[in-house]
Amino acid sequence: MLKRTLMFTNPMRLMLKQQQIVIWDKEQEADSPLATVPIEDVGIVVVENQRVSISIPLLNALADANVMVVFCDAKGMPKSLLSNMDSNDCQCEILNLQIACGEVLKKQLWKQLVEAKIRNQAALLSKLNKEGELLKPYYNNVKSGDADNREGAAAHLYWQMLFGKGFVRNREWLGVNTLLNYGYTILRAATARAIVSSGLLPAIGLFHHNRSNAFPLADDLMEPFRPYVDEVVYQLAESDNLELNKETKAQLIQVLYADTQFNKVLRPLSVGLTMTTASLVKCLEKEATKLSLPRF
Repeated sequence: MLKRTLMFTNPMRLMLKQQQIVIWDKEQEADSPLATVPIEDVGIVVVENQRVSISIPLLNALADANVMVVFCDAKGMPKSLLSNMDSNDCQCEILNLQIACGEVLKKQLWKQLVEAKIRNQAALLSKLNKEGELLKPYYNNVKSGDADNREGAAAHLYWQMLFGKGFVRNREWLGVNTLLNYGYTILRAATARAIVSSGLLPAIGLFHHNRSNAFPLADDLMEPFRPYVDEVVYQLAESDNLELNKETKAQLIQVLYADTQFNKVLRPLSVGLTMTTASLVKCLEKEATKLSLPRF
């Protein structure tokens, strides 16, 4: 079943009653709540307003149901993520496989991720009637571990073709960059949720590693999914809608429900992420050699 996304931009009080999210308006005195939503119907909760309050029993129930809860900062940017610490029966076994994963396998898996990312970037460019075929030499010549940084070289060409020759991808800049930041943060949170649900630890990455990064594995596995965010941002830019507001945030969150193609199977992106994380477990168990990755 396709799960719902709840986004709270106004002051609300959220409570738990009989496995339902009970939503009260903090600014209105009322004898009955605004709404009640079954937890089983919800996949994502985004808490944006700083005056939203949530009961501890509700947070625990959301964690038990593996609902992704994203908390935003005062600027409305996603800041933290609620994660279930015990979401998989084989978690300890899978953690040991992650720790034991050798460099050769890590490099082979990273190669697959880079190839898929560049291939999807090329597909997006072609869909937009741009010269996506120019990226073909990049995804056809990725070495183990992407030793010669084909990802970076392709990215330079990709951004110029997608948003114009004057565009520079910089997280600190406004406009298109702000929209990309928001979309990628939501995608990263959804990837982390899928990782945990598969019994993997987000802190142990394949390629990304930084002492201050708690989710390097999410940064690894989300790479082939980034073009789905890029497409939405491109459409917003084409309509001159570059402000990060309630409307644009809602459109970016909807990326999680975009159709993604896995061989002959079509799945919503949020479901596709779980297919990718499950395939990583199989690779760690030596039951498979290929990751299940989307084709744009």
